[in-house]
Amino acid sequence: MAVRKAEPRLVPVTIERMQLEDIDHVVELDKKCFPIPWSASAYVTEAHNPSAYYIVARANSGLAGYAGMWLIMDEAHITTIGVDPGYRGCKVGERMLINLMQHAISQGATRATLEVRKRNLVAQNLYTKYGFQIVAVRKGYYTNNNEDALVMWTNNMDQPDYLRLLTQNTAQLGVQL
Repeated sequence: MAVRKAEPRLVPVTIERMQLEDIDHVVELDKKCFPIPWSASAYVTEAHNPSAYYIVARANSGLAGYAGMWLIMDEAHITTIGVDPGYRGCKVGERMLINLMQHAISQGATRATLEVRKRNLVAQNLYTKYGFQIVAVRKGYYTNNNEDALVMWTNNMDQPDYLRLLTQNTAQLGVQL
């Protein structure tokens, strides 16, 4: 007997640019998401960094997620994506990734990179869905447990094939971004 995969529970979220007043909430959520959370001062620095773009996903009950990247020349470096454990499986992370990619493309980025834990298969599958490929391994990158990071890249984001992939994946979500 085949096991049927549960459909994701989509919840309405609003994705907005992160504001200084969001930082305390982001720091609290960061503690739930990662073993080595960023400090409030790190997020304040990012908020003032002209090369940075950070967003939050708001749901009825508050903050459902946050994400950020740096835009340098024609490259986007995704620095973080965190989703509240109560909203995992609701496509919040995917919607934030789409927002990051759309913004990066609008700013002239043609490629993007990120690091992901080697054991984080859910995130790896999401990134692969958006054209990212593993190109390198950073041994012992994560200091809390010496876990390796996979370095992933996607290229040609300004080309019709990539834009079609982004459009198709967005349409398949069936939600307004």
